[in-house]
Amino acid sequence: MRLMGLQAITPGPHTNKPAIGNKIYPYLLRNVEVTSVNQVWSTDITYIPMRSGFMYLSAVMDWYSRYILSWELSNSLEINFCVLALKRALAHYGDPEIFNTDQGSQFTSADWVNALASRGIKISMDGKGQWIDNVFIKRLWRSMKYECIYLNAFDSFADANAGIDWWMTYYNKERPHSSLSDNKTPAEVYLELAA
Repeated sequence: MRLMGLQAITPGPHTNKPAIGNKIYPYLLRNVEVTSVNQVWSTDITYIPMRSGFMYLSAVMDWYSRYILSWELSNSLEINFCVLALKRALAHYGDPEIFNTDQGSQFTSADWVNALASRGIKISMDGKGQWIDNVFIKRLWRSMKYECIYLNAFDSFADANAGIDWWMTYYNKERPHSSLSDNKTPAEVYLELAA
């Protein structure tokens, strides 16, 4: 394959590299106990395999309740879909104290940083190679892929969008979460405590 110049068409590794010159913020959550909703939010990007090609998905999650505040699907890794998900979450749910991301170029960009800093939100970034620093949303991706994405070979953006919308609603409102008290759903915990 190397001699013939053949390579896989799936996304390669290192999709979360910072852009040269962009500021990297420290990880603020080491030894921090998350005790309430809207204390810490996080986001991440994952790829969604399709019948032909793939899409990218970004979601914003409240750490305490595991509630998905917003999400966006895109056919490129440009910053726009991440900022749109962020702005939608902020418009509907207010401001968190801390927002955690990885060090990817989307999250070190001026558009992203300004959207948070202009509202006084503390910016936290995972340590280099420390996927465990954002483990809650990584676990979300695993659940979503095994319960929805891999079971449905989506043909189009519209199909993927509808399927992901169904699963996100199911995850938030119907699926009990073992880490939440009394096996409540993320929506039950978030909406009860955010009121």
